[in-house]
Amino acid sequence: MVTNSALAEKQNSAYRPAHFFNQLMNWKILDPDPKIISKNMQEFHCTEIIAKTMANRGIISLNDSYTFFNPDLNQLHDPFLMKDMEQAVDRIILNIDKHIPMLIFGDYDVDGTTAASVLYLALNSLGAVVSTYIPNRDIEGHGLSIQGIEHAQASGSDLIITCDCGTNAFEQVNISNSLGIDVIVTDHHVPDDVLPDAFAVLNPQRTDCTYPFDSLCGSGVAFKLAYALMKKTGKELASLLNLLDIVTMGTAADFVPILDENRIIVHYGIEQLSSTTHLGIQSLLEQVGLTTNSLSVGQLVFNVTPKINAAGRMGDGNRAVELLTTQDYGRASELAEELVCENKKRRKIQDTVLDDAIRKVNSEVDIKNDKAIILADCEWHSGVIGIVASKLKEEYNRPIIIISIGEDGIGKGSARSIENFDMYDALTNTRRFLEGYGGHPMAAGFTVKEENLNNFRKTFLHYSKERLTKAELVQTIVLEGEIHLKDINSRFMTFLNKLEPYGPGNMRPKFVIRNVIIAGNPKVIGNGDHLKFKVRQGKTVYGAIGFNMSQHYEKLIKGCPLDIACLIEINEWRGQESIQLNVRDIKLSGKSHD
Repeated sequence: MVTNSALAEKQNSAYRPAHFFNQLMNWKILDPDPKIISKNMQEFHCTEIIAKTMANRGIISLNDSYTFFNPDLNQLHDPFLMKDMEQAVDRIILNIDKHIPMLIFGDYDVDGTTAASVLYLALNSLGAVVSTYIPNRDIEGHGLSIQGIEHAQASGSDLIITCDCGTNAFEQVNISNSLGIDVIVTDHHVPDDVLPDAFAVLNPQRTDCTYPFDSLCGSGVAFKLAYALMKKTGKELASLLNLLDIVTMGTAADFVPILDENRIIVHYGIEQLSSTTHLGIQSLLEQVGLTTNSLSVGQLVFNVTPKINAAGRMGDGNRAVELLTTQDYGRASELAEELVCENKKRRKIQDTVLDDAIRKVNSEVDIKNDKAIILADCEWHSGVIGIVASKLKEEYNRPIIIISIGEDGIGKGSARSIENFDMYDALTNTRRFLEGYGGHPMAAGFTVKEENLNNFRKTFLHYSKERLTKAELVQTIVLEGEIHLKDINSRFMTFLNKLEPYGPGNMRPKFVIRNVIIAGNPKVIGNGDHLKFKVRQGKTVYGAIGFNMSQHYEKLIKGCPLDIACLIEINEWRGQESIQLNVRDIKLSGKSHD
């Protein structure tokens, strides 16, 4: 499949502010075992850089390559290997057989709403009496809520199945139990040492769970439950294939590693999107101007899933589930248009909060000494703080916490982390100041009383100072190895396409090209933010684009040899395709890169 990461970069750059914190970038060039490289070159009859790129992904034999390059649904693990799966399935089938209502309670983000949609569609196909509930972000907050339990009781449900939440819902599960409503938790967030007293807890992160793959997202766990139900009721896995496009959106949006089962799910999910039967997805793709024959994970993340997220961020998250499950084309079109408009409003609010946060960094943060950034404000919309935290992390390359303080004096925090700093552990260390928290090593959320905010900030900053070195705060770009321009050809581009789907754990490969000369006159384009130029090495010349890299323009006009770190991609322009270097950093040849 032809990809165009330049397009994704252009759209991603629209979400980013101009570089307001310029810092040097280290180049980490991967260095696999030379014996493995040599073996790969002989077995695959390939160039050294292809052999290196495979070795960097653990591909060291023909058998490894077949498994990696040919994802197969038969490689999915048996869902009953997950702790509590058997009892969860039996409990759900009991309700199906007796036509007793059950409620699916999903989180309000993309992962939670896609997970709820997957379970709803699967259970509905089995004849279950089932409904869904997505909490109001501002009123109910994150996780299983009392309002959701009351809704289940009012609907006559004696079973709640959570999606992408519930692992730490101790009080809520106890309340549900007291009302005679069992709870089955499906989640993937890091659990406490003790689990809630639920009927079943499906979470591959459980320390007592021996499931072979612990990096599923919430939608992935929900899919495994649906898979187990189909197996138990004698249905074929094929009956779930039409759900993989929905699972893929949750997997892409939650930034879990695209490895093992996730790679299989996304591979088939992307294929399924090309002929999706879900009217809401069709309508959403039409609204954002994407065709179904060349979709990538990047396009989903930057163009599609933010619209689904907008439902819960800016209003009623139940609309996302309705969009993904409706069989009414008119309603699908109406919802898709509504969420696209809502996402535009979200972006305006986000940009305002981001600008305000930047001003606070400049006025309140000791950027030279603080190894984390913690910002709070009572005017910030809680629906955008996660995105703002992510964007500040990209620019400052340090743990970021953004807190929206409500009128009730309760702050809702969203945290994003960097490599070598476990955000969940950091919040655990400061838990005495928090009302609640949950998440992953790289992303988490919490609530804090305004009166405890200063103590939380001091404790967190001290913790980060002890655990991060200054070197770890310098942004690092990981490179597969050195490539020569002459080695970039149709076979190489086919190889890159075969490496897809890309994502965490299998990022789009970046390369270093040394001692190139600028050919012709470089241009500054896009309101003075971007660079467009050509590079030459020997007799080979390729075009290059550098988004948000205008600060490197002087290097291009010096006439000196340059080293560039870049992606290599297919650029589509006016119906024409050409190979293009998507540049991420530029250094004068001979300068230190690390």
